[in-house]
Amino acid sequence: MSENCPWFLETMVDASERLRTGKVTSIKLTKDLLARIEKVDHYYKAYIHTCGREALEQAKAADQEISTGKYKGVLHGIPIAVKDILHIAGKPTAVGSAILKGSVSESDAAVVEKLKTAGAVILGKLNMTEFAMSGYHPDMPVPKNPWNGYYWPGSSSSGSGVATAAGMAYGTIGTDTGGSIRFPASSNGVVGIKPTFGSVSRYGCFPLSYTLDHIGTIARCVEDAAVMLQAIIGYDSRDIYSVDEGASDCLVSMKNGVKGMRIGLDKAFIAAEGVHPEVSQSVLDALDVLTYAGAKIVSVDMAGLSDMGGLWGQIVAFEAVQIHKEYYPSRAEEYGPVFKKFLESGLEIKPADYETMQSVVQQARAIMANALKNVDIIACPASPLPTKTIKELGPQAMMSPEDASFFVMYAAPFNYSGSPAITLPCGFESSTRMPLGLQLVGSLHDEAAIIQAAYAYEQLTSWHLQTPPGLTD
Repeated sequence: MSENCPWFLETMVDASERLRTGKVTSIKLTKDLLARIEKVDHYYKAYIHTCGREALEQAKAADQEISTGKYKGVLHGIPIAVKDILHIAGKPTAVGSAILKGSVSESDAAVVEKLKTAGAVILGKLNMTEFAMSGYHPDMPVPKNPWNGYYWPGSSSSGSGVATAAGMAYGTIGTDTGGSIRFPASSNGVVGIKPTFGSVSRYGCFPLSYTLDHIGTIARCVEDAAVMLQAIIGYDSRDIYSVDEGASDCLVSMKNGVKGMRIGLDKAFIAAEGVHPEVSQSVLDALDVLTYAGAKIVSVDMAGLSDMGGLWGQIVAFEAVQIHKEYYPSRAEEYGPVFKKFLESGLEIKPADYETMQSVVQQARAIMANALKNVDIIACPASPLPTKTIKELGPQAMMSPEDASFFVMYAAPFNYSGSPAITLPCGFESSTRMPLGLQLVGSLHDEAAIIQAAYAYEQLTSWHLQTPPGLTD
Protein backbone atom coordinates (compact mmCIF):
# COMPACT_ATOMS: atom_id res chain seq x y z
CA MET A 1 0.00 0.00 0.00
CA SER A 2 1.39 3.40 -0.99
CA GLU A 3 1.79 6.16 1.60
CA ASN A 4 -1.00 8.19 0.00
CA CYS A 5 -3.43 5.27 -0.16
CA PRO A 6 -6.54 5.60 2.07
CA TRP A 7 -6.71 3.01 4.84
CA PHE A 8 -9.76 1.36 3.30
CA LEU A 9 -7.84 0.57 0.08
CA GLU A 10 -5.09 -1.36 1.86
CA THR A 11 -4.36 -4.70 0.24
CA MET A 12 -5.42 -7.90 1.90
CA VAL A 13 -1.82 -9.11 2.02
CA ASP A 14 -0.67 -5.94 3.82
CA ALA A 15 -3.54 -6.09 6.30
CA SER A 16 -2.82 -9.76 6.91
CA GLU A 17 0.80 -9.03 7.79
CA ARG A 18 -0.33 -6.42 10.30
CA LEU A 19 -2.73 -8.96 11.79
CA ARG A 20 -0.11 -11.70 11.95
CA THR A 21 2.41 -9.45 13.70
CA GLY A 22 -0.10 -8.02 16.17
CA LYS A 23 -0.06 -4.47 14.81
CA VAL A 24 -3.83 -4.50 14.31
CA THR A 25 -6.73 -6.71 15.31
CA SER A 26 -9.44 -8.26 13.21
CA ILE A 27 -11.98 -6.57 15.47
CA LYS A 28 -10.48 -3.19 14.53
CA LEU A 29 -10.51 -3.94 10.79
CA THR A 30 -14.04 -5.29 10.94
CA LYS A 31 -15.48 -2.43 12.99
CA ASP A 32 -13.85 0.14 10.72
CA LEU A 33 -15.23 -1.45 7.56
CA LEU A 34 -18.71 -1.91 9.01
CA ALA A 35 -18.66 1.78 9.94
CA ARG A 36 -17.50 2.68 6.44
CA ILE A 37 -20.28 0.61 4.87
CA GLU A 38 -22.85 2.34 7.06
CA LYS A 39 -21.41 5.73 6.14
CA VAL A 40 -21.01 5.45 2.35
CA ASP A 41 -23.03 2.52 1.03
CA HIS A 42 -26.24 4.54 0.96
CA TYR A 43 -24.62 6.01 -2.17
CA TYR A 44 -22.78 3.00 -3.64
CA LYS A 45 -25.52 0.45 -2.89
CA ALA A 46 -23.08 -2.45 -3.01
CA TYR A 47 -24.50 -4.35 -0.02
CA ILE A 48 -27.91 -5.98 0.22
CA HIS A 49 -27.35 -7.31 3.74
CA THR A 50 -24.63 -6.82 6.34
CA CYS A 51 -23.77 -9.43 8.97
CA GLY A 52 -22.46 -7.09 11.65
CA ARG A 53 -22.97 -9.19 14.77
CA GLU A 54 -21.70 -12.40 13.19
CA ALA A 55 -18.76 -10.60 11.58
CA LEU A 56 -17.63 -9.22 14.93
CA GLU A 57 -17.94 -12.68 16.49
CA GLN A 58 -15.80 -14.13 13.69
CA ALA A 59 -13.27 -11.32 14.13
CA LYS A 60 -13.08 -11.93 17.88
CA ALA A 61 -12.47 -15.63 17.28
CA ALA A 62 -9.78 -14.83 14.70
CA ASP A 63 -7.98 -12.51 17.11
CA GLN A 64 -8.01 -15.19 19.78
CA GLU A 65 -6.60 -17.79 17.40
CA ILE A 66 -3.90 -15.50 16.00
CA SER A 67 -2.81 -14.36 19.45
CA THR A 68 -2.37 -17.97 20.58
CA GLY A 69 -0.25 -19.01 17.61
CA LYS A 70 -3.00 -20.63 15.55
CA TYR A 71 -2.56 -18.39 12.50
CA LYS A 72 -4.25 -19.98 9.47
CA GLY A 73 -2.87 -17.85 6.65
CA VAL A 74 -3.47 -14.64 4.74
CA LEU A 75 -7.27 -14.72 4.97
CA HIS A 76 -7.29 -15.21 8.74
CA GLY A 77 -9.17 -12.29 10.30
CA ILE A 78 -9.65 -10.48 6.96
CA PRO A 79 -13.09 -8.91 6.34
CA ILE A 80 -14.54 -9.90 2.96
CA ALA A 81 -18.02 -10.13 1.41
CA VAL A 82 -19.90 -12.49 -0.90
CA LYS A 83 -22.40 -12.08 -3.70
CA ASP A 84 -26.04 -12.55 -2.66
CA ILE A 85 -26.26 -15.71 -4.72
CA LEU A 86 -24.41 -17.75 -2.11
CA HIS A 87 -26.16 -19.16 0.92
CA ILE A 88 -25.09 -18.14 4.42
CA ALA A 89 -26.83 -20.05 7.19
CA GLY A 90 -29.53 -17.99 8.87
CA LYS A 91 -29.29 -15.13 6.37
CA PRO A 92 -31.59 -14.11 3.50
CA THR A 93 -30.59 -14.95 -0.06
CA ALA A 94 -32.62 -12.92 -2.56
CA VAL A 95 -30.41 -13.43 -5.65
CA GLY A 96 -31.37 -9.93 -6.77
CA SER A 97 -35.07 -10.75 -7.05
CA ALA A 98 -38.41 -10.27 -5.30
CA ILE A 99 -39.22 -13.94 -5.90
CA LEU A 100 -36.99 -15.10 -3.03
CA LYS A 101 -37.57 -12.12 -0.77
CA GLY A 102 -37.80 -13.27 2.83
CA SER A 103 -36.20 -16.66 2.22
CA VAL A 104 -33.59 -17.65 4.79
CA SER A 105 -30.73 -20.03 4.04
CA GLU A 106 -30.47 -23.18 6.13
CA SER A 107 -26.78 -23.82 5.57
CA ASP A 108 -23.60 -22.27 4.18
CA ALA A 109 -22.55 -22.58 0.56
CA ALA A 110 -19.37 -24.60 0.03
CA VAL A 111 -17.43 -21.43 -0.77
CA VAL A 112 -18.63 -19.80 2.45
CA GLU A 113 -17.59 -22.91 4.38
CA LYS A 114 -14.11 -22.73 2.89
CA LEU A 115 -13.76 -19.01 3.60
CA LYS A 116 -14.76 -19.55 7.21
CA THR A 117 -12.33 -22.45 7.51
CA ALA A 118 -9.59 -20.11 6.27
CA GLY A 119 -10.55 -17.70 9.06
CA ALA A 120 -12.10 -14.98 6.90
CA VAL A 121 -14.63 -12.57 8.39
CA ILE A 122 -17.77 -12.25 6.27
CA LEU A 123 -19.13 -8.71 6.35
CA GLY A 124 -22.28 -9.34 4.35
CA LYS A 125 -23.95 -10.10 1.04
CA LEU A 126 -23.59 -8.05 -2.11
CA ASN A 127 -25.97 -6.58 -4.65
CA MET A 128 -26.44 -8.18 -8.05
CA THR A 129 -28.64 -8.24 -11.13
CA GLU A 130 -31.76 -10.39 -10.98
CA PHE A 131 -30.80 -14.08 -10.85
CA ALA A 132 -27.36 -13.16 -12.24
CA MET A 133 -28.57 -12.14 -15.69
CA SER A 134 -27.94 -8.64 -17.04
CA GLY A 135 -30.82 -6.51 -15.69
CA TYR A 136 -31.81 -5.37 -12.18
CA HIS A 137 -35.19 -6.05 -10.60
CA PRO A 138 -37.13 -2.76 -10.26
CA ASP A 139 -37.26 -3.24 -6.47
CA MET A 140 -33.47 -3.45 -6.24
CA PRO A 141 -31.08 -0.48 -6.37
CA VAL A 142 -28.46 -0.22 -9.11
CA PRO A 143 -24.96 -0.02 -7.57
CA LYS A 144 -22.86 3.05 -8.34
CA ASN A 145 -19.52 2.70 -10.11
CA PRO A 146 -16.96 4.46 -7.85
CA TRP A 147 -15.15 5.89 -10.88
CA ASN A 148 -18.30 7.64 -12.06
CA GLY A 149 -21.76 6.94 -10.70
CA TYR A 150 -23.35 7.54 -14.09
CA TYR A 151 -21.53 4.55 -15.57
CA TRP A 152 -22.29 0.83 -15.55
CA PRO A 153 -20.79 -1.05 -12.59
CA GLY A 154 -20.62 -4.29 -14.55
CA SER A 155 -22.92 -7.25 -14.08
CA SER A 156 -23.97 -9.50 -12.65
CA SER A 157 -21.53 -9.34 -9.71
CA SER A 158 -21.89 -5.57 -9.61
CA GLY A 159 -21.94 -5.25 -5.83
CA SER A 160 -18.77 -7.34 -5.64
CA GLY A 161 -16.92 -5.04 -8.02
CA VAL A 162 -18.19 -1.85 -6.41
CA ALA A 163 -17.52 -2.95 -2.81
CA THR A 164 -13.96 -3.88 -3.74
CA ALA A 165 -13.18 -0.70 -5.67
CA ALA A 166 -14.82 1.57 -3.08
CA GLY A 167 -12.97 0.02 -0.15
CA MET A 168 -15.89 -1.70 1.58
CA ALA A 169 -14.21 -5.13 1.75
CA TYR A 170 -10.69 -6.44 1.29
CA GLY A 171 -11.97 -8.80 -1.38
CA THR A 172 -15.22 -10.27 -2.62
CA ILE A 173 -16.72 -13.38 -4.17
CA GLY A 174 -18.61 -13.24 -7.47
CA THR A 175 -20.00 -15.63 -10.06
CA ASP A 176 -19.41 -15.68 -13.80
CA THR A 177 -21.64 -17.28 -16.44
CA GLY A 178 -20.62 -15.02 -19.32
CA GLY A 179 -18.40 -12.31 -17.84
CA SER A 180 -20.09 -11.59 -14.51
CA ILE A 181 -16.81 -11.45 -12.60
CA ARG A 182 -14.72 -10.05 -15.41
CA PHE A 183 -17.08 -7.20 -16.40
CA PRO A 184 -17.41 -5.76 -12.85
CA ALA A 185 -13.66 -6.13 -12.35
CA SER A 186 -12.91 -4.31 -15.59
CA SER A 187 -15.57 -1.60 -15.11
CA ASN A 188 -14.45 -0.86 -11.55
CA GLY A 189 -10.71 -1.01 -12.17
CA VAL A 190 -9.97 -4.07 -10.02
CA VAL A 191 -8.86 -7.69 -10.51
CA GLY A 192 -11.21 -10.59 -11.17
CA ILE A 193 -10.49 -14.30 -11.58
CA LYS A 194 -12.81 -16.82 -13.21
CA PRO A 195 -11.20 -20.19 -12.50
CA THR A 196 -11.47 -23.42 -14.46
CA PHE A 197 -15.03 -24.76 -14.71
CA GLY A 198 -15.68 -27.19 -11.87
CA SER A 199 -12.62 -26.22 -9.85
CA VAL A 200 -14.66 -24.26 -7.27
CA SER A 201 -17.74 -25.93 -5.82
CA ARG A 202 -21.11 -24.38 -6.63
CA TYR A 203 -22.88 -26.22 -3.82
CA GLY A 204 -25.13 -23.66 -2.10
CA CYS A 205 -24.99 -21.22 -5.01
CA PHE A 206 -28.27 -20.44 -6.81
CA PRO A 207 -27.64 -21.39 -10.46
CA LEU A 208 -28.20 -19.40 -13.63
CA SER A 209 -26.71 -22.05 -15.93
CA TYR A 210 -25.65 -25.50 -14.79
CA THR A 211 -23.10 -25.83 -17.59
CA LEU A 212 -21.57 -22.34 -17.62
CA ASP A 213 -21.60 -21.01 -14.02
CA HIS A 214 -18.25 -20.37 -12.34
CA ILE A 215 -17.46 -18.95 -8.87
CA GLY A 216 -14.40 -16.74 -8.47
CA THR A 217 -12.80 -13.78 -6.75
CA ILE A 218 -12.50 -10.01 -7.05
CA ALA A 219 -9.81 -7.97 -5.28
CA ARG A 220 -7.71 -4.82 -5.60
CA CYS A 221 -4.54 -6.61 -6.67
CA VAL A 222 -3.57 -9.89 -8.29
CA GLU A 223 -2.08 -11.46 -5.16
CA ASP A 224 -5.20 -10.78 -3.09
CA ALA A 225 -7.48 -12.30 -5.74
CA ALA A 226 -5.18 -15.32 -6.01
CA VAL A 227 -5.04 -15.85 -2.25
CA MET A 228 -8.82 -15.87 -2.06
CA LEU A 229 -9.07 -18.28 -4.98
CA GLN A 230 -6.57 -20.64 -3.37
CA ALA A 231 -8.83 -20.78 -0.31
CA ILE A 232 -11.98 -21.76 -2.20
CA ILE A 233 -10.65 -24.03 -4.96
CA GLY A 234 -11.01 -27.80 -4.61
CA TYR A 235 -13.21 -30.82 -5.31
CA ASP A 236 -16.63 -31.19 -3.65
CA SER A 237 -18.76 -34.31 -4.16
CA ARG A 238 -21.91 -32.28 -3.42
CA ASP A 239 -21.50 -30.47 -6.77
CA ILE A 240 -21.99 -32.91 -9.66
CA TYR A 241 -19.96 -30.61 -11.92
CA SER A 242 -17.04 -30.42 -9.50
CA VAL A 243 -13.82 -31.71 -11.06
CA ASP A 244 -11.53 -33.96 -9.04
CA GLU A 245 -8.22 -32.85 -10.56
CA GLY A 246 -6.52 -32.04 -7.28
CA ALA A 247 -6.48 -28.51 -5.93
CA SER A 248 -4.49 -26.22 -8.19
CA ASP A 249 -1.72 -24.26 -6.46
CA CYS A 250 -2.57 -20.79 -7.71
CA LEU A 251 0.39 -19.16 -5.98
CA VAL A 252 3.18 -21.60 -6.80
CA SER A 253 4.78 -19.52 -9.57
CA MET A 254 3.19 -16.12 -9.00
CA LYS A 255 6.45 -14.24 -8.40
CA ASN A 256 8.57 -16.10 -10.95
CA GLY A 257 8.26 -13.45 -13.65
CA VAL A 258 7.49 -14.06 -17.32
CA LYS A 259 10.94 -14.54 -18.83
CA GLY A 260 10.52 -17.22 -21.47
CA MET A 261 6.74 -17.35 -21.11
CA ARG A 262 4.91 -17.69 -24.43
CA ILE A 263 1.83 -15.48 -24.69
CA GLY A 264 -0.61 -16.08 -27.52
CA LEU A 265 -2.08 -13.19 -29.51
CA ASP A 266 -4.59 -13.19 -32.36
CA LYS A 267 -4.50 -9.63 -33.69
CA ALA A 268 -7.68 -10.14 -35.70
CA PHE A 269 -9.49 -11.45 -32.62
CA ILE A 270 -8.63 -8.47 -30.42
CA ALA A 271 -9.54 -5.99 -33.17
CA ALA A 272 -12.72 -7.63 -34.48
CA GLU A 273 -15.39 -5.50 -36.11
CA GLY A 274 -16.98 -3.10 -33.61
CA VAL A 275 -14.23 -3.35 -30.99
CA HIS A 276 -13.21 0.07 -29.67
CA PRO A 277 -9.70 0.91 -30.93
CA GLU A 278 -8.51 1.98 -27.46
CA VAL A 279 -9.55 -1.42 -26.12
CA SER A 280 -7.44 -3.23 -28.70
CA GLN A 281 -4.53 -0.85 -28.21
CA SER A 282 -4.57 -1.31 -24.45
CA VAL A 283 -3.95 -5.03 -24.94
CA LEU A 284 -1.07 -4.38 -27.33
CA ASP A 285 0.42 -1.88 -24.88
CA ALA A 286 0.16 -4.44 -22.08
CA LEU A 287 1.93 -7.01 -24.21
CA ASP A 288 4.74 -4.52 -24.81
CA VAL A 289 5.22 -4.42 -21.04
CA LEU A 290 5.27 -8.21 -20.78
CA THR A 291 7.68 -8.44 -23.72
CA TYR A 292 9.98 -6.02 -21.90
CA ALA A 293 9.81 -8.40 -18.93
CA GLY A 294 10.98 -11.30 -21.09
CA ALA A 295 7.81 -12.87 -22.44
CA LYS A 296 7.56 -13.94 -26.07
CA ILE A 297 4.45 -13.04 -28.08
CA VAL A 298 3.30 -15.86 -30.37
CA SER A 299 0.63 -15.63 -33.05
CA VAL A 300 -2.37 -17.92 -32.42
CA ASP A 301 -5.61 -18.60 -34.27
CA MET A 302 -8.81 -17.78 -32.36
CA ALA A 303 -10.99 -17.58 -35.49
CA GLY A 304 -14.62 -18.28 -34.71
CA LEU A 305 -14.60 -17.37 -31.01
CA SER A 306 -15.76 -13.78 -31.51
CA ASP A 307 -18.89 -15.02 -33.31
CA MET A 308 -20.03 -17.30 -30.50
CA GLY A 309 -21.73 -14.71 -28.31
CA GLY A 310 -25.03 -14.95 -30.16
CA LEU A 311 -25.92 -18.39 -28.83
CA TRP A 312 -24.81 -17.69 -25.27
CA GLY A 313 -28.13 -16.10 -24.24
CA GLN A 314 -30.13 -18.93 -25.76
CA ILE A 315 -28.14 -21.63 -23.99
CA VAL A 316 -28.48 -19.85 -20.66
CA ALA A 317 -32.19 -19.08 -21.20
CA PHE A 318 -33.00 -22.72 -21.91
CA GLU A 319 -31.22 -23.88 -18.76
CA ALA A 320 -32.70 -21.05 -16.67
CA VAL A 321 -36.24 -22.14 -17.55
CA GLN A 322 -35.50 -25.60 -16.14
CA ILE A 323 -33.97 -24.06 -13.01
CA HIS A 324 -36.92 -21.73 -12.41
CA LYS A 325 -39.75 -24.27 -12.88
CA GLU A 326 -40.72 -23.87 -9.21
CA TYR A 327 -41.45 -20.17 -9.75
CA TYR A 328 -42.05 -19.71 -13.46
CA PRO A 329 -44.58 -19.31 -14.98
CA SER A 330 -46.73 -19.64 -11.82
CA ARG A 331 -45.22 -16.47 -10.29
CA ALA A 332 -44.19 -14.77 -13.51
CA GLU A 333 -45.48 -11.34 -12.49
CA GLU A 334 -43.12 -11.22 -9.50
CA TYR A 335 -40.07 -11.26 -11.76
CA GLY A 336 -38.62 -8.05 -13.05
CA PRO A 337 -39.38 -7.30 -16.71
CA VAL A 338 -35.86 -8.08 -17.91
CA PHE A 339 -35.56 -11.55 -16.39
CA LYS A 340 -39.19 -12.37 -17.14
CA LYS A 341 -38.60 -11.64 -20.83
CA PHE A 342 -35.44 -13.71 -20.66
CA LEU A 343 -37.35 -16.72 -19.32
CA GLU A 344 -40.02 -16.25 -21.98
CA SER A 345 -37.31 -16.52 -24.61
CA GLY A 346 -36.14 -19.75 -23.01
CA LEU A 347 -39.58 -21.32 -23.41
CA GLU A 348 -39.28 -20.93 -27.17
CA ILE A 349 -36.13 -23.05 -27.36
CA LYS A 350 -36.71 -26.73 -28.12
CA PRO A 351 -34.57 -29.40 -26.45
CA ALA A 352 -33.31 -30.52 -29.85
CA ASP A 353 -32.18 -26.97 -30.60
CA TYR A 354 -30.42 -26.79 -27.26
CA GLU A 355 -28.54 -29.98 -28.01
CA THR A 356 -27.46 -28.52 -31.34
CA MET A 357 -26.21 -25.39 -29.55
CA GLN A 358 -23.96 -27.55 -27.43
CA SER A 359 -21.82 -28.02 -30.53
CA VAL A 360 -20.73 -24.40 -29.98
CA VAL A 361 -19.39 -25.38 -26.58
CA GLN A 362 -17.41 -28.23 -28.10
CA GLN A 363 -16.15 -25.93 -30.85
CA ALA A 364 -14.93 -23.35 -28.30
CA ARG A 365 -13.09 -26.06 -26.38
CA ALA A 366 -11.42 -27.27 -29.57
CA ILE A 367 -10.37 -23.74 -30.61
CA MET A 368 -8.91 -23.05 -27.18
CA ALA A 369 -7.10 -26.39 -26.98
CA ASN A 370 -5.55 -25.77 -30.39
CA ALA A 371 -4.64 -22.15 -29.61
CA LEU A 372 -2.92 -23.14 -26.37
CA LYS A 373 -0.87 -25.97 -27.88
CA ASN A 374 2.27 -23.89 -28.25
CA VAL A 375 1.72 -21.08 -25.74
CA ASP A 376 1.33 -20.78 -21.98
CA ILE A 377 -1.51 -18.24 -21.96
CA ILE A 378 -3.52 -16.05 -24.35
CA ALA A 379 -4.12 -12.29 -24.09
CA CYS A 380 -7.24 -10.42 -25.19
CA PRO A 381 -9.53 -7.62 -23.94
CA ALA A 382 -11.91 -8.09 -21.03
CA SER A 383 -14.72 -6.53 -23.10
CA PRO A 384 -14.99 -5.07 -26.61
CA LEU A 385 -16.09 -1.62 -25.48
CA PRO A 386 -15.27 0.81 -22.68
CA THR A 387 -17.84 1.00 -19.89
CA LYS A 388 -21.20 2.43 -20.97
CA THR A 389 -23.41 4.85 -19.05
CA ILE A 390 -26.47 3.63 -17.15
CA LYS A 391 -28.56 5.95 -19.33
CA GLU A 392 -27.37 4.15 -22.45
CA LEU A 393 -28.43 0.82 -20.96
CA GLY A 394 -31.86 1.87 -19.66
CA PRO A 395 -33.71 1.82 -16.29
CA GLN A 396 -32.71 -1.72 -15.30
CA ALA A 397 -29.19 -1.31 -16.79
CA MET A 398 -30.08 -3.92 -19.39
CA MET A 399 -28.39 -4.32 -22.76
CA SER A 400 -30.46 -5.31 -25.77
CA PRO A 401 -30.01 -8.96 -26.86
CA GLU A 402 -27.99 -7.76 -29.85
CA ASP A 403 -25.70 -5.61 -27.69
CA ALA A 404 -25.33 -8.39 -25.12
CA SER A 405 -24.35 -10.92 -27.80
CA PHE A 406 -21.61 -8.56 -28.96
CA PHE A 407 -20.51 -7.53 -25.48
CA VAL A 408 -19.85 -11.11 -24.32
CA MET A 409 -17.57 -11.88 -27.29
CA TYR A 410 -14.46 -11.94 -25.07
CA ALA A 411 -16.21 -13.50 -22.09
CA ALA A 412 -18.69 -16.23 -23.09
CA PRO A 413 -16.22 -18.31 -25.15
CA PHE A 414 -14.15 -18.95 -22.03
CA ASN A 415 -17.27 -20.01 -20.14
CA TYR A 416 -17.97 -22.44 -22.99
CA SER A 417 -14.42 -23.79 -22.84
CA GLY A 418 -14.21 -23.63 -19.04
CA SER A 419 -10.81 -21.95 -19.33
CA PRO A 420 -9.38 -20.00 -16.36
CA ALA A 421 -9.25 -16.25 -17.00
CA ILE A 422 -8.06 -13.21 -15.08
CA THR A 423 -8.99 -9.58 -15.72
CA LEU A 424 -6.87 -6.71 -14.41
CA PRO A 425 -6.59 -2.95 -15.01
CA CYS A 426 -4.55 -1.90 -18.05
CA GLY A 427 -5.47 1.74 -18.65
CA PHE A 428 -8.29 4.24 -19.06
CA GLU A 429 -10.46 5.24 -22.00
CA SER A 430 -9.24 8.70 -23.03
CA SER A 431 -12.52 10.62 -23.12
CA THR A 432 -14.39 9.13 -20.14
CA ARG A 433 -11.40 8.16 -17.95
CA MET A 434 -13.16 4.88 -17.17
CA PRO A 435 -11.00 1.79 -16.55
CA LEU A 436 -10.05 -0.71 -19.26
CA GLY A 437 -9.30 -4.36 -18.56
CA LEU A 438 -6.73 -6.82 -19.85
CA GLN A 439 -7.76 -10.48 -19.92
CA LEU A 440 -5.33 -13.39 -19.71
CA VAL A 441 -6.65 -16.89 -20.42
CA GLY A 442 -4.96 -20.20 -19.67
CA SER A 443 -5.21 -23.94 -20.07
CA LEU A 444 -7.63 -25.89 -17.91
CA HIS A 445 -6.49 -26.07 -14.28
CA ASP A 446 -3.50 -23.81 -14.95
CA GLU A 447 -4.62 -20.81 -12.93
CA ALA A 448 -1.00 -20.46 -11.84
CA ALA A 449 0.14 -19.34 -15.32
CA ILE A 450 -2.39 -16.53 -15.73
CA ILE A 451 -1.76 -15.35 -12.18
CA GLN A 452 2.00 -15.40 -12.79
CA ALA A 453 1.69 -13.22 -15.91
CA ALA A 454 -0.87 -10.90 -14.33
CA TYR A 455 1.31 -10.38 -11.27
CA ALA A 456 4.35 -9.61 -13.44
CA TYR A 457 2.38 -7.05 -15.44
CA GLU A 458 0.98 -5.47 -12.29
CA GLN A 459 4.46 -5.10 -10.78
CA LEU A 460 5.65 -3.17 -13.84
CA THR A 461 2.66 -0.83 -14.07
CA SER A 462 0.67 1.39 -11.73
CA TRP A 463 -2.87 0.97 -13.06
CA HIS A 464 -3.92 -1.03 -9.99
CA LEU A 465 -2.70 1.80 -7.75
CA GLN A 466 -5.02 4.36 -9.32
CA THR A 467 -8.00 5.16 -7.11
CA PRO A 468 -11.49 6.34 -8.01
CA PRO A 469 -11.93 10.11 -7.62
CA GLY A 470 -13.88 11.34 -4.64
CA LEU A 471 -13.40 8.34 -2.36
CA THR A 472 -13.48 9.62 1.21
CA ASP A 473 -13.10 8.09 4.64
